[in-house]
Amino acid sequence: MRMTIVVDVQNDFVDGALGSPQAQAMIPNLVEKLKNIKNELIFTQDTHKDNYLETAEGKFLPVPHCIKNTSGWLIAPEIQDFTQLKTATVIEKAAFGSTRLPSLLKKYDEVELCGLCTDICVISNALLIKAFYPDKTIIIDSKCCAGSTDEAHKAALLVMSKCGCVIN
Repeated sequence: MRMTIVVDVQNDFVDGALGSPQAQAMIPNLVEKLKNIKNELIFTQDTHKDNYLETAEGKFLPVPHCIKNTSGWLIAPEIQDFTQLKTATVIEKAAFGSTRLPSLLKKYDEVELCGLCTDICVISNALLIKAFYPDKTIIIDSKCCAGSTDEAHKAALLVMSKCGCVIN
């Protein structure tokens, strides 16, 4: 059985505070993928509070983003309808990697990840899941991911492949 995780495809990562042309260009690929998917889905939603700049992450990445209940925090409109499927779950996460994800993946043989940003949250979650479940197949759909830059995207894919993830 396969679970597909769509990581942080939120307005702030598409065309907001941390948006990029690469993220915007990836959206049609993701929409097409989601139209044809038959397995269960998890959508992660990066979630911060108003005091974001005072947090450890805020000091490392000093760009307020995905502040809960703002427009930047919302799942991108192009994929919003897919979060309403009965096979979909949306989970909030407060850091790059979601410590909640491993407990949701026990019954799956394959875990596929796509989303934003390849070099921050996608890689963090892929390696976290791989550490919890070294024998599960972890798949990265590279056409449905975008990095903070093209170079960072490629570097993250290389690291994930070196750690045993399958890059499609």
